[in-house]
Amino acid sequence: MAFRVSAVQYHLHTISSFEEFAAQCEHYIKTAEEYGTDFILFPEFLTTQLMSIGDGQGKASGIEDLPQFTEQYRDMFAGYARKYNVHIIGGTHVLRRNDKLYNVAHLFYPDGRIAEQAKLHITPAEVEGWNMGAGDGLEVFQTDKGTIAMLTCYDIEFPEIVRMARAKGADVIFCPSCTDDRHGFHRVRYTSHARAIENQIYVVLTGTVGSLPTVDLMRANFGQAAVITPNDIPFPPKGLLAEGEINDDMIITADLDLELLYRVRERGSVTTWRDRRTDLYTDWT
Repeated sequence: MAFRVSAVQYHLHTISSFEEFAAQCEHYIKTAEEYGTDFILFPEFLTTQLMSIGDGQGKASGIEDLPQFTEQYRDMFAGYARKYNVHIIGGTHVLRRNDKLYNVAHLFYPDGRIAEQAKLHITPAEVEGWNMGAGDGLEVFQTDKGTIAMLTCYDIEFPEIVRMARAKGADVIFCPSCTDDRHGFHRVRYTSHARAIENQIYVVLTGTVGSLPTVDLMRANFGQAAVITPNDIPFPPKGLLAEGEINDDMIITADLDLELLYRVRERGSVTTWRDRRTDLYTDWT
């Protein structure tokens, strides 16, 4: 099984309407469609751009206002997934549940289904700045191209949760991220490589670029998309199928071959997934 993935280095800038946001998203989706992509990944906190619409007097909305766009966000991406016959990981959107805010990744299927995965690990800045809550369960998602998981930004820095996703059958981790400086970016990037090596999986990663001058915590962004592989002979030597230009507004595309993963798990130069010591540390069951 092989399929094509695209990852968007989404350019954040001030907008004046939801329609502007929708048009920008569709631009990237149309571009990916021209490449024949099967999955398109948008970055974490994609919809914070909607906060810049504000009150018309230059004052941005607050994070607590984002859930009011949920229906429009879901209808928009569900419509694009059907229209362009593509799986869309619509970055993350902030939902309100039981008076708590959650940062939730969404998978939009071409047949109209919508799946969700709340971010499980919350950074200090998200807690202190936005009072964000943590999700409480990991799911993997069946698609006609294989089994995937969605782990957002900080989640990829925790080996245990990615190992659980692999144990539940995921061969590809889609990782929407949002980092404001080089340090945060490289934490996510380096650990994505580590997770690909440890679990012999693909990691598709992207982040925001540009800036939202009126939106707290979104004034700076440092991002680069990448399609990351295990480090073994069937794959590129640096474990990179594709990567973008840092902080540019662009999209990257690559083909994922699941048979290569199965081959290296069985008879690769190293077999890290098979050789894990479950007598010392147990798998998720």
